[in-house]
Amino acid sequence: MRLSDEDCESLGYAKNLLENPTLAARITDLIGRPIEAGIKVLPQGWADMVNKATTISLEKALDVALLTLHDRPRTEAWEKLHKLAVTATGAGGGAFGFAALPFELPVSTTIMLRSIADIARSEGERLHVIEAKLACLEVFALGGRSASDDANDASYFFIRGLFAKTVSQATKYIAEKGLATKGAPALVKFIAQIATRFGASVSQKVAAQAVPGIGAVGGAIINLLFIDHFQSMARGHFIVRRLERNYTPELVRKEYETL
Repeated sequence: MRLSDEDCESLGYAKNLLENPTLAARITDLIGRPIEAGIKVLPQGWADMVNKATTISLEKALDVALLTLHDRPRTEAWEKLHKLAVTATGAGGGAFGFAALPFELPVSTTIMLRSIADIARSEGERLHVIEAKLACLEVFALGGRSASDDANDASYFFIRGLFAKTVSQATKYIAEKGLATKGAPALVKFIAQIATRFGASVSQKVAAQAVPGIGAVGGAIINLLFIDHFQSMARGHFIVRRLERNYTPELVRKEYETL
């Protein structure tokens, strides 16, 4: 068995999205200076606040994913509409600075999750399936590199492999017991794994918005890059998952790695 020419082209497009330059590189190109310039002016304890805001945002996103994401007829994703919404929240974050993060990030994350789900549906995902809902949340872990990562540790299939067991455990738990116990080890571990990688992207965004002179307009543009980054990760992720459903995961991975 081999992929059709059309599906090979789709897989190549997905790989190009998933292996593109990191969010940090794109932001640095935009603002014309290293993100470290923003880190220097952040208040003491900023990393703890980012970690806390990231975890809370993902917990809220988990609620949204499991309670309100449902199937509907397959249509084109409304990516531009979601971009406008996140850009508006970025303007507020840029105007009020780091103090706005605990309020802005949960809103931005929820809007991004809606956009990710739209993209998932457009690629044929059935969002009544718990595993598909968790796959939407997995996108927040893509494209965000932690300090200890090398290039291989940040590759798409490596990250999916890290999540495979946790997703399986969380899916089984929710299927058997529902959402009665939010502190269940399977869900706590799932959120913690995503938070580690999503937090790296959030830190990059926060540092860029803290660069002197960025302001509301700069904050809006940075948030536009932020959602565009995760929309690209989502599109690549769900193209790969669509092809895995049509062929086999093993074949798709082999083709991906030889492209």
